[in-house]
Amino acid sequence: MGRKLLLWLIWLSFIVYVLVFAPPLQSDTFQPIQTLLAGQIPTINPVIVSLFSLIGIWLLIYSCLVFADGRVQNLLAWVFMLASVGTGVIALIPYLALREPNQSFSGEKDAWLKLLDAKSTGIILLFSTLVLLIYALVFGDWSAFVQEFLTNRFIHGMSLAFCLLCLLFPYPTLLSDDMARHGLTSDSQLFWFVALVPLFGPLAYLCLRPPLLSFRSTNS
Repeated sequence: MGRKLLLWLIWLSFIVYVLVFAPPLQSDTFQPIQTLLAGQIPTINPVIVSLFSLIGIWLLIYSCLVFADGRVQNLLAWVFMLASVGTGVIALIPYLALREPNQSFSGEKDAWLKLLDAKSTGIILLFSTLVLLIYALVFGDWSAFVQEFLTNRFIHGMSLAFCLLCLLFPYPTLLSDDMARHGLTSDSQLFWFVALVPLFGPLAYLCLRPPLLSFRSTNS
């Protein structure tokens, strides 16, 4: 109960903060996202392009755990993940708060689950992340990004959402349950590596975890 309450408090606090305390809305607040959607990437600060793309990487990382987890929940995982495409962490936190701890998995993996469970998917996400970070570090204007963070509500909220995605990944038992479904013990050094190394810990986990244990309950 305490875990669920804390997640709801984080969810509500994030929404209130972005709406009330974040930098005020301006006429150009959503200009970065409009420019991105228009495909005019060369005109945008590479730091913002990378941050926006890394939010997508994080949602894919969560998807690699959530869709298998949703098989044993009384929730439609795909609804929350689809909503998170447009709202990010705002749609993801309710799933984490509503799900119940469960380390079982039954039935066959469909094509989508096989793709999300494949080590090659983790490798692709890891490589993509490295490219994005190098792009931001080498070509990005970090002073301009700091200014945008302080004055643009969209950039401000997106940056905080990225931090929340990093912090929440190991907390709501999602990681420990997934490790059990893959035949790994959640009290191992691997768990703490994944939990304490932001972004690259989860990516390494996706590259290293064994295949999902089908037709088997780890609670039995």
